[in-house]
Amino acid sequence: MNGFQKLISLALSVAICLSPQMLASAKTIGWGIPRAANEEQPWPGQEFDEIIRANDAYYIGSPDEKVVYLTFDAGFENGNMPAILDALKNEGAPALFFLTGHFMETHPELVKRMVDEGHLVGNHTYHHPDLTKVSREKFNQELRLMEEKYKEITGLEMVRYLRPPEGHFNQQMLDWAKEEGYYTILWSLAYVDWKTDQQKGERHALDQVMGRIHPGAIILLHSTSSDNGKAMDDILKAIREKGYACKSMQYLMSQELPEPFE
Repeated sequence: MNGFQKLISLALSVAICLSPQMLASAKTIGWGIPRAANEEQPWPGQEFDEIIRANDAYYIGSPDEKVVYLTFDAGFENGNMPAILDALKNEGAPALFFLTGHFMETHPELVKRMVDEGHLVGNHTYHHPDLTKVSREKFNQELRLMEEKYKEITGLEMVRYLRPPEGHFNQQMLDWAKEEGYYTILWSLAYVDWKTDQQKGERHALDQVMGRIHPGAIILLHSTSSDNGKAMDDILKAIREKGYACKSMQYLMSQELPEPFE
């Protein structure tokens, strides 16, 4: 192996070590989790599991109940949210919507509908910044602007559930969230659904969700996906037919989770 090849090999080794499935000691973590099969819970590794558990953060529920938790990230509205809400209402399925300031500003009627129909609205920050790269002042401002806008629209206090934009976090961000009384909510089931110019059809959305379903799944879907909007009725029916129940994030918070997941 020549010098150049050794350099490339070393670089690849470093990249692998610092990939998202990775070391909890990495300065910034971009959350990712291996895909599970046969309804088994995915496992991000002991280091990641431990850092999540130690910091009022969640990525999965109990392995002992066929319960899933629906969460939607909604940075903006492009026509799919009404269909998603209709499907949730038809199936009596609760969801947690992580909204940004843009969504709140442009579609307060949909925020009101979410609340009126029994869903939770969580904090996805006002301007969707990378929270590992902001000052404490900016961090607090991003959360407070959302809280204030939500109260202006609904008259209610926002639940203290935070989903960091793009799943980026570090120990400092987790500490700040805890100090502000927030739980950080990640996920154990997601697929590439946010690229609005690369939609693959409602059957693809259904297959992606049901092919990865598992007990305690915190499911991340993007409301900007037309595939998700069209498939939501079928997804919810398939979840029920598979023997799973959709429950509120508040139910998960009331559970004593076994430790560790293995």
